[in-house]
Amino acid sequence: MKLAALCRSISSHLNVSGITRPLQYRSFQPDFVPRDPNAKPKKYKYPAVYDPYGPRPPPSDKIIQLAEQIASLTPEERSQIGPALRDKVMLPKLQPISVEGMDLGSQAGAGAGSSKAEEKKAEKTTFDVKLEKFEAAAKIKVIKEVRSFTDLGLKEAKELVEKVPVILKQQITKEEANSIIEKIKAAGGVAVME
Repeated sequence: MKLAALCRSISSHLNVSGITRPLQYRSFQPDFVPRDPNAKPKKYKYPAVYDPYGPRPPPSDKIIQLAEQIASLTPEERSQIGPALRDKVMLPKLQPISVEGMDLGSQAGAGAGSSKAEEKKAEKTTFDVKLEKFEAAAKIKVIKEVRSFTDLGLKEAKELVEKVPVILKQQITKEEANSIIEKIKAAGGVAVME
């Protein structure tokens, strides 16, 4: 309270209080230049459309000829360009996007049924580890193992283990899931991979 009154009395005695705000002194701001109150604000010209890449040069004759050749191909030949180019340039293979739950309207047709069958055939790459049960005597060991591969505290790990059956870890590789299952088994619990 006294400090605020002291600052007010100092700022009232100083002549800079009209230029700067209270408690804003030049000693704290060596490069401070007061703004001219009569100056008009600067007006900047902004483009109508922002293009982050700027103007682009026109394509070369070689690119135009290549585009014309691609346009003259049949649809079956055009569908083979992507995989052939990927193999030639050695790009990674793109994973198919799941359209399950999306309304595709009339586009879905017979292609949607075959894409679901392909997804089921695809090998699963990520797994979940689920704790099924554990021996009552080995509860503390199981809690310690759960804490070792998760970033949970003691209380959170205990609550998680007591909610059996529960998923311990999600979206992990098969090798990591197998190692976690072995650790849980050694501690006296039963875990499965889903």
